[in-house]
Amino acid sequence: MVPLTLEEAGSEQNPELSVMLDRGRLQLLSGDAIYSWDDLYKNFLVAFDSLKIEDRPVKDVLILGLGLGSIPYMLEKVFHRQYYYTAVEWDETVSLLAAKYTLSRLESPVDVVTADAEVFVQVTEEKFDLVVVDIFEDDLTPPQFETPDFLADCDELLRPGGLLLFNRLHGGSTSVRILTERFFERNFKKAFPEAWYIDTSGNWILCYEKGRE
Repeated sequence: MVPLTLEEAGSEQNPELSVMLDRGRLQLLSGDAIYSWDDLYKNFLVAFDSLKIEDRPVKDVLILGLGLGSIPYMLEKVFHRQYYYTAVEWDETVSLLAAKYTLSRLESPVDVVTADAEVFVQVTEEKFDLVVVDIFEDDLTPPQFETPDFLADCDELLRPGGLLLFNRLHGGSTSVRILTERFFERNFKKAFPEAWYIDTSGNWILCYEKGRE
């Protein structure tokens, strides 16, 4: 079966947005980049399985970069978890598409905040058991989300024993792989010396678990 276009839209942040039905799953495309694909958004599917997420004491989840909502979708539908989500998405059009196509299918509460994730982590006073960074412009993570200050802010948001997961592209061009490996070694591990990564055959999910008090 060929993919079916359900809706096309655009915004200042993402001039070309398409919601597709592909292999029975809803997919969000921005240009050629896949921003969401229900439970076929395999990078986090592999990561959550590897981390045995269903055995962890998670209640509150922060998602930086909502897309169409694949992360809460797969945690509820595949891993049978019901958490409370705060999702920060800078593109209001994407937030509206997520509410229309994915969040309406979930029982888990999802509070969507249309905001700049860099500013949000600086000002929020909430604490979370899981923080997921899934922010891309095409294939790359914007540089403001690679700084020591941003990583420190994410650390501050974690409760003891909480997890930080940072999605990075690692497939495709050699230059992209080098950028991800360099970021992991020089930035992420400098901020979190005990960090590790999960290789999902195309992406790396960088992982950090905050120590328990």
